[in-house]
Order: sequence, then structure tokens, then C-alpha cells
Amino acid sequence: MVHEVVAAGPDEALSALRAAAPGLIRAVPVPARGTPGAAAALHEVEFLVLDHDRTDLLPLLADLPALRVVQTLIAGTDWLEPHLPERVRVTRPVGARDNAVAEWVASALLGLASGLLPAVRDQQHRRWRRAVSSELAGARAVLVGAGPIGLRTKDKLIALGVDVTLVARRGGDGVHPVADLDELVVDADAVVLLVPATAETAGLAGAHLLSRMPDGAVLVNAARGTVVDTAALTAEVLSGRLLAVLDVTDPEPLPRNHPLWTAPGCFLSPHVAGVTRQGRARAVDAAARQLARYARGAL
Repeated sequence: MVHEVVAAGPDEALSALRAAAPGLIRAVPVPARGTPGAAAALHEVEFLVLDHDRTDLLPLLADLPALRVVQTLIAGTDWLEPHLPERVRVTRPVGARDNAVAEWVASALLGLASGLLPAVRDQQHRRWRRAVSSELAGARAVLVGAGPIGLRTKDKLIALGVDVTLVARRGGDGVHPVADLDELVVDADAVVLLVPATAETAGLAGAHLLSRMPDGAVLVNAARGTVVDTAALTAEVLSGRLLAVLDVTDPEPLPRNHPLWTAPGCFLSPHVAGVTRQGRARAVDAAARQLARYARGAL
């Protein structure tokens, strides 16, 4: 049924939301963090565009009587779904951040192979240490996750000369099932995690899988922190046997005294793999398109 929809989103998205379906949308800003009466301000909102850092709003969502759709601006929805009643649907900006994550993975592997990441750390200590680096071309990478992000990452790495093996929950054409992972990692230079946080993926990269990786290999996590057994990875990295480049951790952020902060073989970024200006613009456009579909009764 076509009707006027009250939508809410971050300030930068309001113009796009209002233009999504002229005459059908009344777009209001999401209250700023710490604003008194936030629930009252969102009382009439049916369609909410939510940033992943607005965790302060999560406890309010179940009590918003008009709410029917929450559109996230990132691909993952695991942080949101437990807070929503069954009547509320979650949608996400499919494809909006695929390229950003793929570029982050490529840059992580390039930065490590070339010696740039270790050199940046040396610079912080004013240490001039010349080390022999490697070319990424010819390296072997196992990508765990064959969705759109995994496929985009595969293309980036193949263009750099990397030998890429794809792994997913179920096998298929050119994709190995996750049951093969134990054998696939034994000669991998890099294992890249690109899977969602689910009961099946929790602790996927645990002590056993990590022990199967060869000495000097790198674990790259651009998925969710819970996919990795943090204690097991910490032990491998502190021993000097494995390297790690992590955009996500468990817990997140790590406690200030956690040894991974300073481990020589670990490099951290603060959950920013998909956070680019272009990716956010595409995510806002996706939200506007979904809102237009909802307002016209097509969602």
C-alpha cells in the first residue's frame, strides 16, 4: 500500500531519503548520541537508516511502535538483529562496500609482503632496519567466504598475481567446501577470512586450523572477531610462527593491555575495511532505493 512514510537517518543521508520518493517521504534526523527523549523522536519512524556505531539506539528499537524496516549502512547485521522484534525487517546495502573491503585485503597483503607495514612500526621506534621483502605475485591465498566480497577480493588478488583458492560453507563450481579447509591451509601463504558471524563460523580459525598453517603464513581477518579464537591466535603470533593482519577482533576493541597490540607479527586496524567515502555514498544510495521500494509497497 502506498502511503507517506516517516523515515530517519543520519544527517548526510536525509537529502537522498527525501528524494527517494517525492511526496511520500518525511525524513527526520536520527537523534544525536545522548539526546534526551530519543525514543519519542523516533516514535513515528517506520524506516530507520542506522549507522553501525549507533549502538546507543539498540535498546530502544523494540519499543518503537511504527518501526518496520531497519536499513544498515554496512554489510553485517549480526550486531543489530538480536535487538529487533519479529515485525521489523533488516535490509543491508548489498555490494556497497565490496570493493572497499577487497582493497583493504589487497593492501594488507601488499603491505606485509613488501615490508611496508613492518617499516611503519620501525619508524615509530626510529629504527632503521633493512629487511628482504617478498613480491606478492606467486603467493598462495585461501579466501574463506565466496560471497560478493570474497569474489571481488579474488579478482583483486588474481590481478596481483596471487594464486587464489575460494572456500565456502558448501562447495560449488570453483569453490571448495569448508570441510576441505584443514587441507587447503597447509601450504597457504595467507588465509583470509570474509565470512559473516554465525553459529557455524564462531571460532572457525581456532587452535587446530591455525596449527595447520605453515610457519610464516599470515591470517587476515576482515570478517568478524568471533570467527577467530583470539587466545589461540595470540599464542601463535607471540611464538613468532604466524603473522596476523586484523581489522576486527574479539573482543573489539582489544583491552589496552592485550599482547596483540604490541606483538611484532600483528598489525591492527580499527574495523575500517569497508569504511570509505565511496562505499558510504553507495550505502546511502542503496538505503534511498530501499526506502522508495518500501514507500511504494514493493519491499
